[in-house]
Amino acid sequence: MDLNLIKKLIKVVENSEINEFEYEEGELKVKISKNFNGLPVQSYLQNYSQPMMQQAPAVTAESPKPAVGETEKKSNLHEVRSPIVGTFYRAPAPDADPYVQVGDSISQGGVLCIVEAMKLMNEIESDVSGKIVKILVENATPVEYNQPLFLVEKN
Repeated sequence: MDLNLIKKLIKVVENSEINEFEYEEGELKVKISKNFNGLPVQSYLQNYSQPMMQQAPAVTAESPKPAVGETEKKSNLHEVRSPIVGTFYRAPAPDADPYVQVGDSISQGGVLCIVEAMKLMNEIESDVSGKIVKILVENATPVEYNQPLFLVEKN
């Protein structure tokens, strides 16, 4: 089964009133269910010859088209992107305060977050100085290579 098909199935379940969906093909079993606590849909892939693994839904951020007056304002915004594929964490530990909040001033080289990849915690540093305008990713969610993480208004 193709990963893109699984992602499409997850989106169908997320956008419908269906709470649970199961599909079996040979030894492959896919189960997608909604969490009733308002958390995102999670799917579980199980191949009977392999241990169970978890696939989180793809998170895509679509930016709206800027209005004519917003074009100048948007040109001053910089996207800080993920240099690697991994799991995004806003804080160094679950019980610690986040590195940055919306509205915080940051300097070039300052740590913004951590992306965990293959059990290694990689500190992501800002490549510009400015003010955090928006955090584009939820804590403890998967991120892709070059995915925007933060919007920073440059000084």
